[in-house]
Amino acid sequence: MKKNILLVFTGGTIGSQLDGNTINTNGNAGFKLLQRFAEQDTKPDSVSFKTLQPLQILSENLHPSHWPKIIASIESEDLRQFDGIVVTHGTDSLAFSAAALSLHFNSLAIPLLLVSSDLPLDYPQANGVANFICAVEFIRQLGLAGVFVPYRNPGQTMQLHLGSRLSSCLPLSGDFISVQSQAWMRYESGHFERLHELDCKARSPIALKPEFSKQILLIRPYPGLDYTMFNLENVELVLHDLYHSGTACASAAAGRQCSLVEFVKRCSSRNIKIYLAPALYSESAYASTRELLECGAEMIWNMSLEAAYAKLLLAYGNFNTRNDIADFLQRDIAWEHV
Repeated sequence: MKKNILLVFTGGTIGSQLDGNTINTNGNAGFKLLQRFAEQDTKPDSVSFKTLQPLQILSENLHPSHWPKIIASIESEDLRQFDGIVVTHGTDSLAFSAAALSLHFNSLAIPLLLVSSDLPLDYPQANGVANFICAVEFIRQLGLAGVFVPYRNPGQTMQLHLGSRLSSCLPLSGDFISVQSQAWMRYESGHFERLHELDCKARSPIALKPEFSKQILLIRPYPGLDYTMFNLENVELVLHDLYHSGTACASAAAGRQCSLVEFVKRCSSRNIKIYLAPALYSESAYASTRELLECGAEMIWNMSLEAAYAKLLLAYGNFNTRNDIADFLQRDIAWEHV
């Protein structure tokens, strides 16, 4: 039986072409993808596509205000007519969009797959068509509900990632990994192999409006970070990234301006909640981490930075009380808790 797929173009490298020495989005690039798919897929006539193009941007230019546009374009369709959804997207902010769409579409009854390319499709070594074929094949073969990202790193086997667990592309590389380096599936020679099982009963879906807070400040740690440089006007909440061991500078030995503890106190005096992520929950913790929690920071345990960021945006966009926000953050709705 022919599968009906909703194909949503948003730009990115997979929607770009090379013009001289410049790579930029092109309105015809998405349809070039379909042409390449028809040339390389073994059974292209077994699927039909309905195409939409709500955005045409390079993904480094993505803003959270773009997510409701993507969501609205999808939800404007009668999704009962489709067996799956494919959203083309750039690689730079792919992990953030994958997390946002995973969380918003947490109760979606069909698969939604985000497809990217490491290079424009005119390059023979580009992985975009292979990633797209994997997405289509997932809809043809499995059709499991959820949000996923198929991606083949150079020289590696194609992997299928949970959208809520995809990490941003590794620096100075075109490689993507899932958190803890645990992709959900491997795709090879036309077959999918599960690398670990998912407990569907553990999920607790919830209906959400596509409303994302516009007043979140994301801070990344580095040696010498001076917190006095941050203006907290119009900031509703802060998400502070952590080093890999779940730590950040809690010492004032180099000056109070370098202490996250002092910054937490500053935020508290303005009634600004500060969250910390990522960190794996453990009974034991570094002294610096305990000090941060004791002074009022709240840890978002067992979640990637990208998922924590998207979930906070949705939390503060959808709920009004601290209790409702706290309950939502603790609720696993899209396998975002590892």
